[in-house]
Amino acid sequence: MKSLYNKLFKYYRKYEEIINYLIAGVLTTIVSLCVYYLCVLTFLNPNNAAELQIANILSWICAVTFAYVINRKFVFKSKTNKKIKEATSFYTSRITTLLMDMLTMFILVSVLHINDKIAKLIVQVIVTIANYILSKLFVFKKL
Repeated sequence: MKSLYNKLFKYYRKYEEIINYLIAGVLTTIVSLCVYYLCVLTFLNPNNAAELQIANILSWICAVTFAYVINRKFVFKSKTNKKIKEATSFYTSRITTLLMDMLTMFILVSVLHINDKIAKLIVQVIVTIANYILSKLFVFKKL
């Protein structure tokens, strides 16, 4: 049993950043989906293109704020004192994926008429991958 634990721990240490990012990504996705579903199940109509995007943006704001905190602390373990600059870079990189998210949701839901909840799940996978790449290369880069 101890041997298995040691192997798992060694594997975790080797891929710690990616594993932590995936965990953070799942938690961020949960935040995003909960806010999105809360919006469309209570006060916004996903069949209205404008309201669909409002729900999408509200879920994005909540998810990105959560993601910044968890990525800074637990994934990339940032030690910089330039938190404002770092947060600005983080939000700016996320605007890129927000636009990707909005365009993809528009195409899947408004053009192809795929169920908005299923489309949102598909989009979250794409956005999570893009966010990791942008965070690694531009926001939390090790100097």
